Amino acid sequence: MTLRITLISSMATKGVLAELAQAFLQRSGIVVDIESVGGVDAAKRVRSGEAFDLVFLASDAIDRLLAEGHLVGHREDLIRSTVAVAVRAGAPHPDISHGQAVREAVLAAPSLSYSTGPSGTYLTALFERWGIADQVRSRMVQAPPGVPVGRLVAQGEVALGFQQLSELLPLSGIEVVGELPSDIQFVTTFCAGRGAAAAQACAQAHDPAIAQWLDFLRTPDSAAAIRRHGMSPV
Repeated sequence: MTLRITLISSMATKGVLAELAQAFLQRSGIVVDIESVGGVDAAKRVRSGEAFDLVFLASDAIDRLLAEGHLVGHREDLIRSTVAVAVRAGAPHPDISHGQAVREAVLAAPSLSYSTGPSGTYLTALFERWGIADQVRSRMVQAPPGVPVGRLVAQGEVALGFQQLSELLPLSGIEVVGELPSDIQFVTTFCAGRGAAAAQACAQAHDPAIAQWLDFLRTPDSAAAIRRHGMSPV
């Protein structure tokens, strides 16, 4: 009987986890069944009692689910991800070489978009700190959960998009201007947590497969795949 690990993740890690799951299957014969949705929706589903062996989300979301008892054990920090800026293919690239340049680009943009995830939360706080939140609020479009910001940019619905680099890189119709400069960069750590509902129902024989998958995510081959997707291993 084929061992199967069930995992729910946010969209930011969809591509890299899919690639790694395929490589892990070839190496171990163990299937990692991944469902990638918006991070907010993923956390809601875990809170509702859906049974997943592993939950793969940003560190703050994992910490909350652990504190609430929806996850067991401890969090496994695995991937770091930065925020980048995108424009529609062929559009001029604004200067984003330093924080003040990004502020000016935001003020000059006719429209801009951000996500419901950690990067979106950070950006709204950054605009507040810059004192421009009221000026840009009417021009800001929050992408629905699970919808890439880059899709709105590619369709011409917004001029400037901010999201995890890993979510922008695979999309056509856009150009990644670059990552946010170091003086305002925001790094998200994505972590794995063991689902409480699945742990209660799961036979102990299933645990080594989960441990094997987590160990695989820390191998040099996995690190190379993580970097190809615009992120870095922890």
